[in-house]
Amino acid sequence: MAKKPAKKRSGNGRRYADILYEVKDHVAWATINRPRVLNAFREQTLDELIDALKSTREDPSIACAVVTGAGDKAFSAGGDFYAMKRLTWVNGAMWNDRMQGLAMTIRGLPIPVIAMVNGWCMGGGHELALWCDLVIASENAVLGQTGARVGACPTVGATQYLPRIIGERLAREMIFCARRFTAKEAVEIGLINKCVPQANLRKETLAWCETIKGHSPQTLRMTKKSLNFESDLLYASWQHGMELLAHVWGSEESLEGMNAFLAGRKPDFQKFRMRNKRELEDYLDGCAKDLNAPPSMRRT
Repeated sequence: MAKKPAKKRSGNGRRYADILYEVKDHVAWATINRPRVLNAFREQTLDELIDALKSTREDPSIACAVVTGAGDKAFSAGGDFYAMKRLTWVNGAMWNDRMQGLAMTIRGLPIPVIAMVNGWCMGGGHELALWCDLVIASENAVLGQTGARVGACPTVGATQYLPRIIGERLAREMIFCARRFTAKEAVEIGLINKCVPQANLRKETLAWCETIKGHSPQTLRMTKKSLNFESDLLYASWQHGMELLAHVWGSEESLEGMNAFLAGRKPDFQKFRMRNKRELEDYLDGCAKDLNAPPSMRRT
């Protein structure tokens, strides 16, 4: 039997398996360490990110936090399909609550949180970047929402924040058409703050951190809370979105999308439209035949 990877002790003294965490020069670094799956996250990954980022509250000398992905291919490709394929309406809250928990942790921290994006930043990985206060990306970064292509719903941040950040029309195109943006394009539409050469990504991120370290922590805390006020009112939309998402998990369409992606084939969503058409025709035919009345009252 294969041994489970040993958890390594991190900068806050805790042991993590899916992420790397360290505090260096008053900056907290949380890195998704699953490069073999393009830093896709599972339940344990979300738990560890929540724990690590919450631990910054235990050290007031930390000026800011950086969230990133290991390797040079991906910030995060989103949720790991091998984890999400196990979800159903019954257990979906176990996933959805973790997603919202991480979002609320990032937004609730009294320090700025920077997303340092390198490579793919897709689906739930892109929502992770949306939760952060600032986003800096390398020139090879690609950002997008893939839910419509794989049978998932980006209702844990994307439907709430994208219209506010890039506008309603472009947000709908990004979600409905699964449109992707290069880092350069993302800067132009206001989706991210800055695009830099890949070799300079960490250097530029550190420059931001140094700038923040020179600013009043009290001001940063108060202004972050104030800046979040309007979008905090979208909490009800999150709750609504997560309940919708709970009914997506385990559905035939979501499994078709994820299985197709894993098999490297194009999903066949049209078969669901055709099945729905047949079912509706049967229903309408039943109405015409008076099948919606008790047998004793039907017209002969």
